[in-house]
Amino acid sequence: MWMNGDDPDVQFLFAQMTSTRIRALLSGSRMLVIDEAQRIPDIGLRLKLITDQVKDVQVIATGSSSFELANKVNEPLTGRKREFRLFPLTFSEMVHHTNLLDELRLLPHRMVYGYYPEVVSNPGDERIILKELSDSYLYRDILSLDGIGKPDKLVRLLQAIAFQIGHQVRYSEIGALVGLDPKTVERYVDILEKSYIIFRLGSFSRNLRNELKSSRKIYFWDLGIRNAVIGNLSQVENRTDAGELWENLVIAERQKMLSYQGSFAHSWFWRTQQQKEIDYLEEEDGVLKAFEFKWNDRKANAKCPSSFSSAYPSAVYQVITPNNVEEFLLPSVTI
Repeated sequence: MWMNGDDPDVQFLFAQMTSTRIRALLSGSRMLVIDEAQRIPDIGLRLKLITDQVKDVQVIATGSSSFELANKVNEPLTGRKREFRLFPLTFSEMVHHTNLLDELRLLPHRMVYGYYPEVVSNPGDERIILKELSDSYLYRDILSLDGIGKPDKLVRLLQAIAFQIGHQVRYSEIGALVGLDPKTVERYVDILEKSYIIFRLGSFSRNLRNELKSSRKIYFWDLGIRNAVIGNLSQVENRTDAGELWENLVIAERQKMLSYQGSFAHSWFWRTQQQKEIDYLEEEDGVLKAFEFKWNDRKANAKCPSSFSSAYPSAVYQVITPNNVEEFLLPSVTI
């Protein structure tokens, strides 16, 4: 049985729900799918009633507003649920849909327009679709949440973050730019992260005194959304931020891959007070890996900072360019 939480009669049905009524409704069904479940008041308690009273029916609840849905179901369904995160399409999925060569050729296109399914499926209409996505998906859903008291500044905050991908972000500096105090900036960033628009990387610090210990970088899950937010959909060859776009793309794709694999890997960036930096670190099962991302293949021989290699001599170091990116983004390839 398939229901949509946007439908008023579905909302009314759940408002009047009893165990007897729901058993009669689901009689003969083995699965109940509720799309846009976050639109149903008290959905967490309603799902708990179903799972407790109709044990032979599996329930799948989905929502485009993951932050709102998670808030409503986490506590009532503790111990009764399994969560699945569904990202935009991935490099790996597109390779398997077409082939590796085609997807490598399309990397400059993906760096501008991203991997949202509607965008990928409608070549030629990317700009129109991204306009609709960035307006309705970003602003309508997030600005409807309780506690967003300054929606215009949330928009400006997201734009400020978009201009700083690949760079350290300080909440005090961003707050000064958009007129928000650092605590409000942090709260808004947390909402944007829980809504799967952005994600944060912290700084790695273990040995050196001069390693930065509390810095962060912020990236977008989808570059099409990022570029739409700042109103720049020009081609990669005409851009000054191509290096930052490349860094964002490969880190986001790596995070998607690790999530789908159920990996326990931890991710950071590394930087010292002397401005020595490595774009991305990853540690799993005691193995530390360090990666630099270079859009320009001529920089493929970039050396690891000596201060890092001295402090972490067992770490694996590699430069990722378009010529070897499949090693970093395809699950079947081991680095």
